[in-house]
Amino acid sequence: MRRWRKVKILATLGPSSSDKAKIKALSHAGADVFRINMSHTDHPSLRRMVNTIRAIEEEGSRPIGILADLQGPKLRIGTFADGKIELTAGDSIVLDSDPKPGNQKRVYLPHPEIFEAIEPGHRLLLDDGKVRLRVTKASKTRATAFIEAGTALSDRKGISVPDSTLGFSALTDKDRSDLDAALDAGVDWIALSFVQRPEDLAEVKKIARGRALVMAKIEKPQAVERLAAIIEQSDALMVARGDLGVEMPLERVPGIQKQITRAARRAGKPVVVATQMLESMITAPVPTRAEVSDVSTAVFEGADAIMLSAESASGAFPVEAVETMDRIAIEVERDPNYPSIIYAQRTEPEATSADAISAAARQIAETLHLAAICCYTASGATAVRAARERPLTPIIAMSPIQSTARRLSIVWGLHCIAGKEPGTMEEMVDRACQVASSELEATPGQRIIVTAGVPLGTPGATNMLRIAFIGSHGGDSLKS
Repeated sequence: MRRWRKVKILATLGPSSSDKAKIKALSHAGADVFRINMSHTDHPSLRRMVNTIRAIEEEGSRPIGILADLQGPKLRIGTFADGKIELTAGDSIVLDSDPKPGNQKRVYLPHPEIFEAIEPGHRLLLDDGKVRLRVTKASKTRATAFIEAGTALSDRKGISVPDSTLGFSALTDKDRSDLDAALDAGVDWIALSFVQRPEDLAEVKKIARGRALVMAKIEKPQAVERLAAIIEQSDALMVARGDLGVEMPLERVPGIQKQITRAARRAGKPVVVATQMLESMITAPVPTRAEVSDVSTAVFEGADAIMLSAESASGAFPVEAVETMDRIAIEVERDPNYPSIIYAQRTEPEATSADAISAAARQIAETLHLAAICCYTASGATAVRAARERPLTPIIAMSPIQSTARRLSIVWGLHCIAGKEPGTMEEMVDRACQVASSELEATPGQRIIVTAGVPLGTPGATNMLRIAFIGSHGGDSLKS
């Protein structure tokens, strides 16, 4: 089932999309990777959904990626004696370590790490930014804050501290348990929430030990400030615009989205744009014009993937949301301006043989109008470097390792195939021609270009480039 677009679609599973029929419908509609949100999923449900996806994958013979999204630390205030209080801008309120129910003047804050980090002048954002406080006094157990905005505050609302780096790991006890369960279930990607520093990722990667790749969710100002180091440590990035838009001024989010997307592309790391992309389709069968424009912007920017959250997890029109996103992406990539925009953002290859060969493969494929670029890859690195070039020529990523093909399903432009490892170079080239013929409808006499590492099966050693003609039976009839 070939996709007629380069950008990939992530669909979040949930109450509206957790049975096999609906997951299969989402896959047919265009979902390439499924996201399981561990904030709302217990371990038995996780295993059931993973098994269901694997069964659908086997029926369709197409690798499907699975991403487990860890909840991360949830910071909340305590309760109030009357359930809520009214706020007046200009008044003050105290946040303290006393667990008694709060009142008009004070509220319990059960997070000593916040008291350790905040200083006078720091902002405190509550209830997704609807309440904004400014710290005037701070100690190890108590903070006094000036109310800048907000009219009401109720029990256990979330609190964000955008000006402070908190002294705890992004991995909570719940996350550790969920991470173990996700790895045991065989997911392909782990998304880490509320990353502040590259060390947060190192901790997860140490536990994962290569069983899954790790995606950093960029949703805090501290992560934006340390973006280069986080990109280096991560396997992929997600522009998590929901919390990012709470902790940073909303008007800065579009620029930060471009900054993250372009930085990830330069580094050759997959990047996902997420949150509220087709938000109105939670309750409506069609999106707003502004949402269509938002999705289009991410596609024009060359993001590897675009994501649906509540639209597919709990909305009334999950399949329609995927179909809509698919249609938007296809239309953008047909736009005559799309190639020039993608080309303008291309960066120079790094001084490695893999990058040099990937850049040469793109240039040769486009100059000679080849039918496909075929990357034989064990680790996935060869295919990721080919995708970094953003060629208009279709890319086939062939791997003898099923998990590699699944992980690559999130990467821009890759048509992933898992199959038996070839014994010789001739077998590999012949297989590439057969796949181009059967999957991409390449015709006899057309040519493809094949890249790989020699000797075969050596991870990260892309050092071979070869052009082949497709024969009358799909195989390689003539090499050059």
